[in-house]
Amino acid sequence: MAEISSLRIDPRSGFCSSNSTFYSKRVPFPLPSNHALDITTFISSYPHHGKTAFIDTATGRHLSFSQLWQSVDSVSTCLSELGIQKGNVVIIIAPNSIFLPIVCLSVMSLGAIITTSNPLNTSREFAVQMADSKPVLVFTTAQVVPKLAGSPLPVVLLDEQVATQKTGQVKIVTTISEMLKKETKDKIRVKDRVYQDDAATLLYSSGTTGASKGVISSHRNLMALTQSFSHLSNPEKGEQTHICAVPMFHIYGFGAFAIGKLTQGSKVVILSKFDMKEMLSAVEKYRVTCLPLVPPILLVMVKEADVIRKKYDLSSLQSIVCGGAPLSKDLINRFREKFPSIYIRQGYAMTESTGFGASMETPEECLKYGSVGLLSPNLEAKIVDPTTGMALEVNQKGELWVRGPSIMKGYLNNAEATAATLDSQGWLKTGDLCYIDDDGYVYVVDRLKELIKYKGYQVPPAELEALLLSHPQISGAAVIPFPDEEVGQYPMAYVVRNSGSNISDTALMDFVAKQVAPYKRIRKMAFVTSIPKNPSGKILRRELIKLAISKI
Repeated sequence: MAEISSLRIDPRSGFCSSNSTFYSKRVPFPLPSNHALDITTFISSYPHHGKTAFIDTATGRHLSFSQLWQSVDSVSTCLSELGIQKGNVVIIIAPNSIFLPIVCLSVMSLGAIITTSNPLNTSREFAVQMADSKPVLVFTTAQVVPKLAGSPLPVVLLDEQVATQKTGQVKIVTTISEMLKKETKDKIRVKDRVYQDDAATLLYSSGTTGASKGVISSHRNLMALTQSFSHLSNPEKGEQTHICAVPMFHIYGFGAFAIGKLTQGSKVVILSKFDMKEMLSAVEKYRVTCLPLVPPILLVMVKEADVIRKKYDLSSLQSIVCGGAPLSKDLINRFREKFPSIYIRQGYAMTESTGFGASMETPEECLKYGSVGLLSPNLEAKIVDPTTGMALEVNQKGELWVRGPSIMKGYLNNAEATAATLDSQGWLKTGDLCYIDDDGYVYVVDRLKELIKYKGYQVPPAELEALLLSHPQISGAAVIPFPDEEVGQYPMAYVVRNSGSNISDTALMDFVAKQVAPYKRIRKMAFVTSIPKNPSGKILRRELIKLAISKI
């Protein structure tokens, strides 16, 4: 990799014509030189003036930074006593709560690896992820426990409802409340040495295509992410209060709110699940300055703006960070008309880039409508022609490739997918069709990848197709994204029935719905005589998308 100082880089766009690479225009930051360092120690030693780390709206509980690190010490001590050690995988299946950051930081401090799962998932989906990740311990809530019936894994409850609910054939070893009572003052613990390049997290992503895969991110990857938050913080804004209304089991919620804002000393208000009224009430009550949303929720705020402004005091709100799917210029303009004092900051990231990609930070940057912002600090990018593999220049559309200290180590147990996504020089192929303009702003034009984005959730078509094809009366299936103003996109299926079968679309949609989380459900279906495919057998989804849209 060439030294940046020796390259001739256009200061306006960040483009270097000698190697066809775009360089971030943001000020780079150094990463720690101490190789024997874990992410928890790194975050806990970061200097700031913050007092309150987290507020749980469900319980009203406040957790100061000193209480947070005391809690992490207690839980990590208990984990050690349970036999958790470096390299073990621990899974947490739970909605957002004040406990999730504590558990994640505790697990990672030991050199163990944290993996997360959506509590709305089914027993089948949990079983698939556990078979792949091989966890040795589960943190979850009593509500989820029945879905784990028959699992041999020990379970730590994140609530006290076990006495009132059937726990099934599950081994409950303790509760988070008991762990937090653990005294650590006189305890001397011998911990395994943890290195920056060791695995820290195993978050599941559908990647650029196909079924869900475990993304292995290192402690160094997470340090790059968390340090970027501190690097971009502005003391002139005063103390910042953020709401976490997005799931912490996803890279967005995990990276930004479970760990990221801790280096800023910011206050994070946690919602257990998204509820518009609760969210807006929390903005008013806690004087929230920054709110993360996905586009469908922004649309609701626009449509209900008059009612919202009368009922809630949103005067503290400075910005809304919007990710998960592209925002239209029309929607941004409509929002700004209704809420002129609130800026919309768009961003772009992937699980595979550990939450890095592009972002908007200043009001001036927010005026670049349609863009997702400037490249993240320390990040390099290329725009590559998907047909020829040639690197392109400013304002030319191609697949976005990124490289930097936040790029994942690879996919778990999937060397083929890793090789297809990461090249030998460390470039991550995002699968997104983009271009970078004269000022260095990134624009996402389309998805080369096949994921469906339902309310910001990723829905892999391959998983739904496999379920449809498991039905004895189905011989062909293709799932595509169907555009919808309210949710962004939802899964639509084209299905080929076996000869003589008259099974209905309702019956098939119910068949799938029983096996997947609610956001993955197929909501529209059409029967066809064949599924269009190319010579190699790949489904020609774009033809089906055109067909579906032509009938709107």
